[in-house]
Amino acid sequence: MNPVSLIKIVNMEMPYGRYRGRKLIDLPESYVLWLIDKAPPSGQLGDLIQELSDIKVNGLEQMVKKAVYSM
Repeated sequence: MNPVSLIKIVNMEMPYGRYRGRKLIDLPESYVLWLIDKAPPSGQLGDLIQELSDIKVNGLEQMVKKAVYSM
């Protein structure tokens, strides 16, 4: 995973939808998987959501947060 992407995942807010304003890293796993399956965003947001799904499925949220905040 790209360190720049990880920083964006931790700091960027969801721009729309039910979880608008919530940091991407804090989105529920079920919502992230639903987005990918039913309404995949395009562009940079889509790429970040895809990486976020890998983080969520593997239970790495806390490790990513800790790594980004220690930079």
